[in-house]
Amino acid sequence: MEVLEEDVCLSPKWLSLGGKVMLFKVPTERSPTNVTFCSFSFKREDSAFLKTADGAAVVGRKGLCPAVVVICKSVTDVRRRVRAPYVLVAKRMQKGANVQYSLLMLSSSNELETCVEFKLPYEMGDNVAILQGPTVLWTHEGDVFYSTLHTGEVKQISTQFSHIIFGELPLHKGQIFALGLPKDNSRDRSNTSILGLIVEEGHFFDGGLIIPHAYMCITQCLLVLSAKKVDSVLKCAAVAATSNRQLVYFEDGIVKNVCQLPFEEPQLIQVVHTGRNGSLFAITFAHDHVCAVWKATFEVASQWSDVSTVLVDDFLGCGTDQMLLVFKDRDMEEKRLDHFLITDLCGISYSEKGHEQTSGCPSETFLSTLNALEDRLQSGSMELQDLQGEARATGRVLLQSVKALTDVGSARRTHFTQFEQENLLPLWDYDQDDDDDGESSRVLDDEMHDEPAVPSKPQIDRLWHRVIEDRLVVGVKLTTDSSIQLDALSLSIMTEPGQSLTPAVMETQSQVFLVPNSSSSPSMLGEPAAKRNKPDNVDEADDPNRCRLVVTAVTRLTPLLNSGSVKCPVMLHYVQRQHQASSPHVSTSAPAVLHCGQAAFDIGSVFQTQLLSNPKLRTDEVREDLWSLLAVLDHWAFIIDSPEHSLGDVDGWIKRKVGCEIVEVNPQYLLFNSSAPSAVMLLHWHQRTPFHGELSVHSSQVRMLQFLHSLMSYLPASCSIQPVRCPGRKGSSQTSAFSLALEKELVCLKDGLLSLLCVQGQDESTGHEQGQTPESSASRLPHREVWQGSVKNNDRVDIASYRKLTQSLTKIQLDVDMAASLLFL
Repeated sequence: MEVLEEDVCLSPKWLSLGGKVMLFKVPTERSPTNVTFCSFSFKREDSAFLKTADGAAVVGRKGLCPAVVVICKSVTDVRRRVRAPYVLVAKRMQKGANVQYSLLMLSSSNELETCVEFKLPYEMGDNVAILQGPTVLWTHEGDVFYSTLHTGEVKQISTQFSHIIFGELPLHKGQIFALGLPKDNSRDRSNTSILGLIVEEGHFFDGGLIIPHAYMCITQCLLVLSAKKVDSVLKCAAVAATSNRQLVYFEDGIVKNVCQLPFEEPQLIQVVHTGRNGSLFAITFAHDHVCAVWKATFEVASQWSDVSTVLVDDFLGCGTDQMLLVFKDRDMEEKRLDHFLITDLCGISYSEKGHEQTSGCPSETFLSTLNALEDRLQSGSMELQDLQGEARATGRVLLQSVKALTDVGSARRTHFTQFEQENLLPLWDYDQDDDDDGESSRVLDDEMHDEPAVPSKPQIDRLWHRVIEDRLVVGVKLTTDSSIQLDALSLSIMTEPGQSLTPAVMETQSQVFLVPNSSSSPSMLGEPAAKRNKPDNVDEADDPNRCRLVVTAVTRLTPLLNSGSVKCPVMLHYVQRQHQASSPHVSTSAPAVLHCGQAAFDIGSVFQTQLLSNPKLRTDEVREDLWSLLAVLDHWAFIIDSPEHSLGDVDGWIKRKVGCEIVEVNPQYLLFNSSAPSAVMLLHWHQRTPFHGELSVHSSQVRMLQFLHSLMSYLPASCSIQPVRCPGRKGSSQTSAFSLALEKELVCLKDGLLSLLCVQGQDESTGHEQGQTPESSASRLPHREVWQGSVKNNDRVDIASYRKLTQSLTKIQLDVDMAASLLFL
């Protein structure tokens, strides 16, 4: 890749799309009828823009007047519902003749394609715009003209305006509008001094719903931030830069905030979305000036001069926007463009040599503050861990002391292990020789040995295996007591002892599934408790003391290729925690290993399953096939939001369009079958609201991307698809702990607030319930209004209940902070 050079950037037209920078230019000396372009991407390691593609297009015959790049912009192509770069080129055919205009699109294959062509008997002025469609708009002698891909010709809207502003309404089906002041005030078509015109439809609306009449004449550039229709009335928020050096924020045509700008003659407003740090407005001025304004506080964040171009995009690929400021070259002898700055004024800052450019921005202070906060958070997390460890040790010592005092009162002997003694010296000790009655000593010893409950081992119900292409899947279905918690569950597969002197442990990847009910629908262990179903009751109906789990392990077949028939011992590893009825604490045992049996298989066998042949079967083999596929296939999870329009019947579209079948043993999964196991895809769609849903895809990455591409053609254009962390991947244990802690905090807060409201409601309703006879609904209406007024004005709650709620909530929030620190640090 080549480095961006100086000769390419002499007076170009710039735009950005998808983090890439594109430059359009007409090389007047060599090929005046060609339009050339270059595409560049920013590389952090080089701190420079490197060329990724280039090309050219011919827009006229040689010997004629040179072409001119009028304007370029990235807008939405309504046919494909994607954004694409467009450039408008003008070419005068001969002296005094018409001017030919060509709208070119840069395709994904890096070729300039002609979209719209038209001729005008005049040259366009300064008021030219490329908007969605693509649509080219311009004004000439007070009239509005436009040309689109659908019309194929120039259309005129004969409405005389004295001051015209173009813009877009960000509705589901975006609408291009023009605002203006009519020259003929007698034609009051919309009962307002400002006329709003929907360009393609030719409909007029009240332009005062966007900006007031007093700001129309002084507005230089306008940007509509949001728009919606409520009962056929337009509600929108907009920001405008005026000739009085002001940036004004409007809501429904009413001024809400004003910021004084440092420069004159504003030309363009762009929004910079910086993620959690809020948003910025980047305003471009004439005479190469730029400033940034915080959206939240409406204050100037920073300003620059000698800036030739300002672009807003995610140039670093970090998920948020940054500003790219290209400064004018001061040393024309340099062969590379070395004067640029990438920043979001929130800690991200890249310049031509990788040094930070503060230029009056608060990034230096922000970084120092951020480093100090990170140090405090890390030290606070370590102190919190030490305090929690001391609190647990103190609790154990107190419980052991209470047990020892109880045993002394009951004439029983207390024995503690070295771990239970906590390195403490006993206050007294018993001597075996002090007991004269040997029979009594034996009785006491029998009582002592009968007290501790021996933890029961997990019961292995079934061991199975599947050979899927180049991988071996081994699964174990086990049953354990619900009072016993198993942690760190995993399977290890060992080579057959006859293959070597000592059996070797193969590298495996384990997953744990819950068996919630008789349908044996698998759900990954680690989901929040609110999402878990009841244990399976196939063998032991309605037994709340039994819990059933499935543990799978996946390994490569390469270490086993030296033999045809293989027998591999399978071992279950776990840590058992048992809840004691006498105390709320959990006693932890050492890591344990349980032999599950041997998996005997033939490497040459083909993966033939009942699930792929007939998903409607409901057998144990089909359930094992489903668990095996879930263990082998990669897992992706997505959250789909459509804030403006409902998602529709996504589940029905998947069944009809994609051709998926319901897996009868677990109807929440849809199977897309294929001849090759690697091309199999399992889908799970859960639509929480008409505008929000969750999608889980178990397949290869290529299949997942193909499915998402097809799904985007069905979903509304305004919807967003966000990936989320999937269970079973790296960091799932920390994510699960954090999710469970958050769920516990929400449950505690909900129950506490409900208890406070119930107590308050009982106190207030006592006077109305005593000594009154039943009344009709009409007679109860005044009493209900009095009661609602008293509840609205009464903000008092019981102090003891409120103190109890805050104490319990504070303890739970400490656990949440601990889980968050382990997840994000």
